[in-house]
Amino acid sequence: MPIDETRPFKPLNLALLTVSDTRSSADDTSGDILRDLSQGAGHRIAARSIEKDDVGTIVNRLRSWIDDPNVDAVLITGGTGLTGRDVTPEALDRVKSKDIPGFGELFRMLSYETIGTSTIQSRACAVLADTTYIFAMPGSNGAVKDAWNNILATQLDSRYRPCNFVELMPRLKE
Repeated sequence: MPIDETRPFKPLNLALLTVSDTRSSADDTSGDILRDLSQGAGHRIAARSIEKDDVGTIVNRLRSWIDDPNVDAVLITGGTGLTGRDVTPEALDRVKSKDIPGFGELFRMLSYETIGTSTIQSRACAVLADTTYIFAMPGSNGAVKDAWNNILATQLDSRYRPCNFVELMPRLKE
């Protein structure tokens, strides 16, 4: 599907969240990749944080960004696996207005091409929380690149046809 160059590009204000018990700003490579890819596409980074794998902590961070009119979407890396500490989807359940099931379904389909049946262990997901989009992807560098390059780059581009998330934004409060 094409980018319609006759349409204006509308940069979004993105918040980046890395969910990890072990990462710091010095070694948050998946967060750095998301920053570089989104800025390279023309979007702005409104905020960035690293939070431990704790539902309450993640929910508090997300609520602050959901309430911030300067944040259009949140991109999360990490916490989407199956271990006891992986709680990102549970945090999203506490803040969501609506699920966006196609994101996780498409992510796993695309991921299958790269890692085969191991993709079944991913709980990548997306929600709408009030008027803020939230996309959660695994914490690996490859997963972040797959999600951005194959889904988010076009869906967060106002010029993408036949439709994209950006053009829905004015109607999210209906």
